[in-house]
Amino acid sequence: MRSGPIVFGYDGSPAAEHAVREAGELMGRRPALVVVVWKQSVGFELLELPTATIGLPPAEIDIRTALEIEESMRERAQGLAQKGAGLARDAGFEAEGLAVADDLDVPVADTIVNVARERDAQAVVVGAHEHGRASEIILGSTTRDVVRHSPCPVLVVRDGVS
Repeated sequence: MRSGPIVFGYDGSPAAEHAVREAGELMGRRPALVVVVWKQSVGFELLELPTATIGLPPAEIDIRTALEIEESMRERAQGLAQKGAGLARDAGFEAEGLAVADDLDVPVADTIVNVARERDAQAVVVGAHEHGRASEIILGSTTRDVVRHSPCPVLVVRDGVS
């Protein structure tokens, strides 16, 4: 039996919020970790953006601006993780938030799966966004990849919008 928390992949969307509430009805009163993944180095990628090659003037971004972008993204992710943890507590979980910085080339699903593995998660909960007509057949890539690679059961909650 796994001893870790329920891990939520959380992005602040209505589907993610709905997943937290629905999971609370099924699995409340357990430890939970609400994970928000943010991509580090975005500000520094902008430093290298070749805007002049597409007919725009060079970007006015210096190292200080890149650092400010990184700090802003980190703070936003931490705030979102705390908001998600609050929703999880309201849903009955003993929850904490975790903002995880990862490289731009690492898929969000990989980060969520790695956290679940490292924390010996009991389950992973993700919300499924509507994707038009194909939504009944095709999951979003993050949800699909979490389901494929998770070391534990995955609860996929549809967003409740019909």
